[in-house]
Amino acid sequence: MEPSATPGPQVGVPTGIGDTSPVPPDYEDEFLSYLWRDYLYPKQYEWVLIAAYVAVFLVALVGNTLVCLAVWRNHHMRTVTNYFIVNLSLADVLVTAICLPASLLVDITESWLFGHALCKVIPYLQAVSVSVAVLTLSFIALDRWYAICHPLLFKSTARRARGSILGIWAVSLAVMVPQAAVMECSSVLPELANRTRLFSVCDERWADDLYPKIYHSCFFVVTYLAPLGLMAMAYFQIFRKLWGRQIPGTTSALVRNWKRPSDQLEDQGRDPGAEPPPRARAFLAEMKQMRARRKTAKMLMVVLLVFALCYLPISVLNVLKRVFGMFHQASDREAVYACFTFSHWLVYANSAANPIIYNFLSGKFREQFKAAFSCCLPGLGPCGSLKAPSPRSSASHKSLSLQSRCSVSKVSEHVVLTSVTTVLP
Repeated sequence: MEPSATPGPQVGVPTGIGDTSPVPPDYEDEFLSYLWRDYLYPKQYEWVLIAAYVAVFLVALVGNTLVCLAVWRNHHMRTVTNYFIVNLSLADVLVTAICLPASLLVDITESWLFGHALCKVIPYLQAVSVSVAVLTLSFIALDRWYAICHPLLFKSTARRARGSILGIWAVSLAVMVPQAAVMECSSVLPELANRTRLFSVCDERWADDLYPKIYHSCFFVVTYLAPLGLMAMAYFQIFRKLWGRQIPGTTSALVRNWKRPSDQLEDQGRDPGAEPPPRARAFLAEMKQMRARRKTAKMLMVVLLVFALCYLPISVLNVLKRVFGMFHQASDREAVYACFTFSHWLVYANSAANPIIYNFLSGKFREQFKAAFSCCLPGLGPCGSLKAPSPRSSASHKSLSLQSRCSVSKVSEHVVLTSVTTVLP
C-alpha cells in the first residue's frame, strides 16, 4: 500500500562503483548521465502510465471536490449516508493530492527523491487514508444495516455521524503510527549518495524479520479481509430485505384489476381530484421509500465492490512480499515491476471511480454535477447553482408543474390508487 512497495532497483554497477577506492568525478558524472539516459528516462509504455496517472489525478480531485461541495451547499443532501460519503471523498482528496505524485515518481524512477522526512510522512498518510476509507465504508454499511434490517434498535443522526467521522480519523491517525516509525530512507549506491538522490529507497526497517510478518498479516486482516467480510454479510441481509420484501399478490392484483380511466371513474363513482384513501397513500409512500432505499443500496454496493477490486492486487502483493519474502530475487523483474506499478495505479483509480459511480447511480449528485459543469462549460444548458432552491421557489415551481399536468396526473393517480385499494384490506 505504501509507495515503496515496488521491488528495489537492480542496476548493474560498473567496476569501481562498488569498490572502496575513490572514483574520479568525471566518471561519476558520466555514470549518472548513463543512468538517466538509458535506465531512468521513461520508456514508451511508462508514458502511458504517466498519462493514466494524470487522468486519475484530475478526475479524483475534481470529482471528489464536487461531491464535498454538493453536500456542503445543499441542506437537503445532508443525510447520514452523505456525511460518510463526504468523509470518503476527503480521504480520496488527501491520498490523491499528496501521495499520488510521489507514487508516480517512485514507480517511474524507482528512486525516492523526497528526503528522510517525507519518507515517513507520505507512506503514513497513505496508510491513514486506507484506514479512513475502510472504516468509513464499514460505518456506511452498519448504518444502512440498522436503518433497513433493524430500524427500531438504533437511530442514526447527523450528530452521531459527525462524531463517528471524528472517531474514524482519530483511530486511523493513531493506529498507523507504526507505519511512520519503521520507514527509513537509504541509498542503493552509497558512493553516489552525496551527488544525487537517484536510487535512494524509502522502505521499512525492522529490528527483527518476524515483526514485518506479524504487522503486515494484521494489516491485511484488519484493513481488508475482515471489514470486507463483515460488509458483505451486512449488504447481503440488506439485499434480502429490500428485494425480498413484497406484499404477496400485490403486483398481480394491480395488473388484474387495472382498468381504463373512464371505466375506473364509472365503477368507483369518485371525482378524479378527490383525496385518496389513507391506506393507499401510506402504501404509495412506502413504495417510494423502498425505491429510494434500493437506489442507495445499489450505489453503496457498487462502491464497496469497486473498492475491493481496486485494493485486492496491492493487498495480495504486499502480503506476498512482506510476509512470505517473495520478489527479492525475482527472475522476471520486469513482470514484477509491472504488477506492482499497475496495482499502485489501481489504488488511486479507486479515488477517481467513486465520483463517477455517484454520477451514474445517484440522481441528486448527478444534478449537482451538471449544475457545476454548466457554469464552466458551454452547451450544457443555463448555469445552475449548487445551492438548493428556497422553499418558496420550490413550492411555486411545484405548483406550476402540477398545474401544467393537472388533468393527466389526477387521472393516473386515481387509477393507481383505486387499484391499490382493491388489494389493501
